[in-house]
Amino acid sequence: MEIVWEVLFLLQANFIVCISAQQNSPKIHEGWWAYKEVVQGSFVPVPSFWGLVNSAWNLCSVGKRQSPVNIETSHMIFDPFLTPLRINTGGRKVSGTMYNTGRHVSLRLDKEHLVNISGGPMTYSHRLEEIRLHFGSEDSQGSEHLLNGQAFSGEVQLIHYNHELYTNVTEAAKSPNGLVVVSIFIKVSDSSNPFLNRMLNRDTITRITYKNDAYLLQGLNIEELYPETSSFITYDGSMTIPPCYETASWIIMNKPVYITRMQMHSLRLLSQNQPSQIFLSMSDNFRPVQPLNNRCIRTNINFSLQGKDCPNNRAQRLQYRVNEWLLK
Repeated sequence: MEIVWEVLFLLQANFIVCISAQQNSPKIHEGWWAYKEVVQGSFVPVPSFWGLVNSAWNLCSVGKRQSPVNIETSHMIFDPFLTPLRINTGGRKVSGTMYNTGRHVSLRLDKEHLVNISGGPMTYSHRLEEIRLHFGSEDSQGSEHLLNGQAFSGEVQLIHYNHELYTNVTEAAKSPNGLVVVSIFIKVSDSSNPFLNRMLNRDTITRITYKNDAYLLQGLNIEELYPETSSFITYDGSMTIPPCYETASWIIMNKPVYITRMQMHSLRLLSQNQPSQIFLSMSDNFRPVQPLNNRCIRTNINFSLQGKDCPNNRAQRLQYRVNEWLLK
């Protein structure tokens, strides 16, 4: 009987060691997470578990400056020192490889023609590394950030790293003043943003139907992606994927970009799995909003220029105006 108990004890100890080794494996650290529960197969942590399954991801649970957030427009503060964004493409178009990562549509720029951004809340120049698309299974959801509790159909995120202080995005993501993410809401319309049209036309998007598919795009004009506005909202936050480092300044443009209903349908047909596996749509690839924890949300929109309001109506009218601009 004692021999049986010893065998059971050893088996239990080995099981615990295996689980611990699995959770601390570099491979697991990089890829072992998801936005949605897997229909079949082993457990993969969804956002509510990201900070619990790996000590390197603990900021996902205990961090105080996490992203995304719900932006209450009535609580924004006008900052007169926020200058317009300056995009420097050197007057040249760029190339990049579009990937199906299993979680996002990701466009990673080549290093031949660099795109830098400055101004706004930035003290340093930042270099564009990657463009990610988040989108929903229906038009009423998909964006990571919310505006007065309302989601958009999707969100484009342009991820930049501080190239003046750090040598690459990996180093910058772990470091102070490391990242700047420009975020643009996506709405479904009859017309399409010219930059997104290059990414989402049928001939292109069908090249990345399955996880790990990739396709080279050339002759891209980054400036075409931006909506026609110099107004934005900004706050200090984090990466919205593990390890959730709190090193990102977010800049959210106050006008959306548009894609067609057919292009949104094409996005929803992208699989988060490989061809040999069951089809699971990549849609709903957004992290739920996180507590603001008294952080300041600043804007370069000077509402006092809109005319004088009755003090009792100011917050209500302010909210209406910002919503009106963003939802057009």
